[in-house]
Amino acid sequence: MNAAPPQAVAIRAGRLAALGSVLPASIARVIALATFAGCAHAGAVPPAAEPPGQTASKPREPRAGVEFQQGYATWYGSKLVGHRTADGEVFDPLAMTAAHRTLPFGTWVEVTCVDTGRSVRVRITDRGPFGHAERIIDLSRAAADKLGIRSRGIAPVAVHVVNGP
Repeated sequence: MNAAPPQAVAIRAGRLAALGSVLPASIARVIALATFAGCAHAGAVPPAAEPPGQTASKPREPRAGVEFQQGYATWYGSKLVGHRTADGEVFDPLAMTAAHRTLPFGTWVEVTCVDTGRSVRVRITDRGPFGHAERIIDLSRAAADKLGIRSRGIAPVAVHVVNGP
């Protein structure tokens, strides 16, 4: 524990003594103790580091064949043509891409329409869908066409992480 040098204590006590006419002695003591309490942590040992890969700030890679979600897919296209996606590339509605809320950019997923059994593989390039918890993925127009859900606008799907296209 690091204590303040005696001169500092005397100076601070002198200032507190000057306040003695205004503050009762018990309050002056509390102020003095609070002033020196901040010095007590100076020699503290820092907490142990978390094991590698276990911190919340370091995302883990999704595992192909293991990561799985069920919910609804929607699609997006014409209004965002030419705009940048969340990963920085220019959105192309004719590319086999999708938006997902949490999967890392560049992750490949297989999206299977539960009603028809048709599937497509898309790369995650954007974030979304937002506003509807049951919607788990937004597909590009090309992916929605290939999956056969564009005319419906929304469809029940299963999403699996895969190794690539």
